[in-house]
Amino acid sequence: MNLLRKILFPFAILYGLITSIRNFLFDKGILKSYSFDLPVIAVGNLSVGGTGKTPQIEYLIRLLSNKYKIATLSRGYKRQSKGFILAQAGTNAKILGDEPFQFFQKFPSIKVAVDADRKNGIEQLLSQTEKPEIILLDDAFQHRKVKAGFYILLTSYGDLYSDDWMLPTGNLRESRKGAKRADTIIVTKCPFNLSLDEQNMIKKRLKVSANQELYFTFIAYEEFIYGKNRKINVNEIQAAAKVLVAGIAKPEPFFAYLQDTNDVCLSFPDHHNFTDKDILEIKNLAQNNIIITTEKDYVRLKGSLPNEQLFYLPIQSSFISGSENFNKTILDYVGTSTRNR
Repeated sequence: MNLLRKILFPFAILYGLITSIRNFLFDKGILKSYSFDLPVIAVGNLSVGGTGKTPQIEYLIRLLSNKYKIATLSRGYKRQSKGFILAQAGTNAKILGDEPFQFFQKFPSIKVAVDADRKNGIEQLLSQTEKPEIILLDDAFQHRKVKAGFYILLTSYGDLYSDDWMLPTGNLRESRKGAKRADTIIVTKCPFNLSLDEQNMIKKRLKVSANQELYFTFIAYEEFIYGKNRKINVNEIQAAAKVLVAGIAKPEPFFAYLQDTNDVCLSFPDHHNFTDKDILEIKNLAQNNIIITTEKDYVRLKGSLPNEQLFYLPIQSSFISGSENFNKTILDYVGTSTRNR
């Protein structure tokens, strides 16, 4: 695969040229961007997947939803529906996509919508009887048809955009120069004890501008795994025989946190739609042992595996330092924007 990616380097140059021209046309106003009269926060990345957008969106929901009416708008990757969909009773992961459905189940007080056309999605949300006061755009850094009021760019500690190449040679969706559009850059999935010296080295490698804020976060796992009818402390099941199932981009930390010597780990592609064959394989390997999966995969696996065996491990994005300053930046942006309406 690495050899093939190197062979395809000329296509990476071409792809980079095309995306750079597109960005130039938006920057100069030749291609039109649309702004909206409410706070719009876009969370995204320069690379393909695996940077922790979902826990970051959830962090913003927790920060803002007690004071404001929140709506999330996602593309709804791999959903079996088209156009604008607003989550409501009877909606499932197949209709919404796994991540939006996770938001819908986890935060019943907010609106959750999907639409590949973010402009149309925002217009549809604003046409609702109860309009949102803030819209969180999930994975919309490259969706330049909408001009968000605040951009949060994520990059993984183990896969910084400064060290990456354009598709198909690397994983970048656009040039590293696109990072200049970000108001805040967050390095995700860091070791929780990342030193200040290494933070400063990463800041230099990312070439963070003076007008940008930089933060470092790590994935915090909860102390319990959750099933439909009960929860179990992780310490109680650490040494128990179990099957670990993950259909996410980079499952290694999830496995490492839970795995014991004799555990079975099953890894599937990101956003994997589990087939009957997959379900049968999981059941055969598990027998009567518990099955633990990610929260994102749980919404697609529940109903297909026995409730008494199936559990998920929730995660949250936690700041190594500076969370108070980050919160203030977001709250100040939202507060100023809502006062000006």
